[in-house]
Order: sequence, then C-alpha cells, then structure tokens
Amino acid sequence: MIKRIFAVVLLLNLTACAELQQVVNQLPQGTTIGNTDIAAGLRQALDLGIEKQVSKLTAKDGFYKNDLVKILLPEELKKVDKGLRDIGLGNLADEGLKVLNRAAEDAVKEATPIFVKAVKDITFDDAKNILLGNDNAATQYLTGKTQTELYNKFHPVINNSFGKVGADQIWENLINKYNTIPFTKDVNPDLTDYVTGEALKGVYTMIAVEEKEIRTKASSRTTDLLKKVFALQD
Repeated sequence: MIKRIFAVVLLLNLTACAELQQVVNQLPQGTTIGNTDIAAGLRQALDLGIEKQVSKLTAKDGFYKNDLVKILLPEELKKVDKGLRDIGLGNLADEGLKVLNRAAEDAVKEATPIFVKAVKDITFDDAKNILLGNDNAATQYLTGKTQTELYNKFHPVINNSFGKVGADQIWENLINKYNTIPFTKDVNPDLTDYVTGEALKGVYTMIAVEEKEIRTKASSRTTDLLKKVFALQD
C-alpha cells in the first residue's frame, strides 16, 4: 500500500523503472497528487497525532489510567512496593506510583512546541522515507528528531514536578520506611531519570497509535488532504 504512494513520488521526480510503472498503472484513472501534497499530508497526520493523543497525556490521570503508557515502578523499587504492602502500607505504595505518573503528565505539556517544530521541518525526502516505512515510520522520524531535546526539556520539569505534586516527600517517606524494614537492602534510585525516560516512551507510543489509525482506517482521515494522500494506499 505504501509502495503505491512512493511510486507516485518517484514518478513526479522523473525516475523510471519497471516496478514503478507497474504500480502506477494500478492507480485510479485521473489520480493526481504532488510532492507538496504528500509532504503536507504527512505533516497533517503527525499534527493530528500530537493534537489528539499527546494532549491526552497532559490531563489528570493521562498516564496513570492509560494502560498503554502507565508508568510502573522500576525493578529496584518493586521490592519497596512489596515490602510496604507486606507491612500494611498498600495505600502509601499506591500513592507513590500515582505521583510518578502525575509528574510525567506535567512534563508532557513541554513537548508540543518541540514536536510542532520537528513536523514543520519535514522535507520531501523525509516524506519519501516515511511513506516507505512501516505503520510507525513517522513516529520513528519524530523520535529521532526530538528525543534528545525532549529529554533535556522533560528532566528539569519532572524534577520540579516532583516537588509540586508532592512526589519527593512521598517517595522520601516511602523509601525511608522501606529502609527501616529489617533484613532489607537500602535503595536510593534516580527517580527523575527513570520517569523522564518513561514519559518519553509514553509520548511516542500515543503518536504511533494515531499514525496507525490514519494509515489503516479511512474514518480516521478527518480532512480532505488526509483523504487525498492516504486513499492511494487503499
């Protein structure tokens, strides 16, 4: 399906080959689409993913109640969780998990401007590579373009968010209580780094969800441009 669109792109660039001609011959009569339309369609699809899916993560429980992206405890803290529950502090353990997700929700608000810039910078050559790719090729493109910048943006926000949502005090209390349990080894994990990484994974997961929807479901193509570009793969 993606090969059909790519074939049109190559034809517009006056590149000839037998495989290209075979695919182009299968397109509906009268089908016309230009380089600008194809690149713009991909930009619009990514913009839609950011608007519809990433924005969900900034809401209260956007991470915590979304099983696709919910931040769970790192391996070294699973024993903390179990240890606290074993001594009747399950509610405190639940609250500790919740505030990690709250910090991620807060940080994602910083992502949109970075994504918007990356989407605007998509070139026609980028578009060709994306169209040849799999169902999350556009998401992979965004990951490569934004991951370092987003990490640097997220990390201080999450660190500050820990104070704002009370995560620092809650986890200090949690870890201190755990470290007083007899016969346990003390822990002191870098929660800011861990939550930053998990927040990034969540953002890209949700963009990939929308990208796949647009690629595979005609009903998700909500503009004329999306319908025009992606109809060629049907």
